[in-house]
Amino acid sequence: MTRPGSRPPVRPSAAVPASIAGAVDLSVLKDRPAPAPAAEASGDAGGLAPIVDVTTANFEAEVLQRSMQVPVIVDLGSARSPQSQALTRQLGQLAVEAGGTWIHARVDVDSNPQIAQAFGVQAIPTVVAVAGGQPLADFQGTQSDEQLRQWLQAVEQATAGKLSGPPGSAPAAEPEPEVEDPRIVAAEEAIDEGDFDKAAAAYQAIIDAEPKNTDAVAALRQVKFLHRVQNVAPDAVEVADADPGNVQARIDAADAEMAGQQPEQAFARLIDGIKISAGDDRTALRTRLLELFELFDAADPLVVSARRKLASALY
Repeated sequence: MTRPGSRPPVRPSAAVPASIAGAVDLSVLKDRPAPAPAAEASGDAGGLAPIVDVTTANFEAEVLQRSMQVPVIVDLGSARSPQSQALTRQLGQLAVEAGGTWIHARVDVDSNPQIAQAFGVQAIPTVVAVAGGQPLADFQGTQSDEQLRQWLQAVEQATAGKLSGPPGSAPAAEPEPEVEDPRIVAAEEAIDEGDFDKAAAAYQAIIDAEPKNTDAVAALRQVKFLHRVQNVAPDAVEVADADPGNVQARIDAADAEMAGQQPEQAFARLIDGIKISAGDDRTALRTRLLELFELFDAADPLVVSARRKLASALY
């Protein structure tokens, strides 16, 4: 489990966080002869064409290899679907605006069913962001321009500094070596010892002295979460599933799922409870959901998606 910092300890440990990677196996599309990635195209940046048509033959080059440089937004649709065509036009316009900072990869699922199968597509249109060779975030259905821009911005923020960038882009400057803060070291040692009260007190002391220390604020939230889940029963999920109306059991199960690196399931469990509850029960579920959101960067695609679902559940 990682130490408290800018990322929560409950996310999968990977170069790029993934929301559906566990359910998607893209290796089935890697054993095909693939042409080299598309060369320069007019209007693009760094020699990357902002829009590319992807088939099983060029999937590895245009999606997997490209996603090591910049996010690749895989647009899985069909010419038979007006909704697909509308979303493809929206994404194409935004890709041109972005100038090669991400790639719009268009996939006709009718002609390339293996790609749709690899992504587990259940409805069209489906859009999946791929970064570092792995799925990062996804959505189904049409979106407004504002929603698309917010989602794309979240993807770019989540991958910032983690990919090599377009060809010809300046290499990232070597970061200055960090000088360890002895107060942080003390807090981390307390965590290693399992003394969460001591760790929380150490982070709180930093916040009292430096109210704008966002790292300490994030770390304190994570320590409180780690402390809380020590008391969650091992069978919390089974208990909640057996008694859907038990609000406390639902809250405990969400904590257990978050600790088990299943944030999507934890968010969904609480949102489902909010939909069927009212009064103090709804407030308790919403409060815990917001606390779990705070374990993540606000721009994390998982949080952005869950906040939209929470708004729908409330209103």
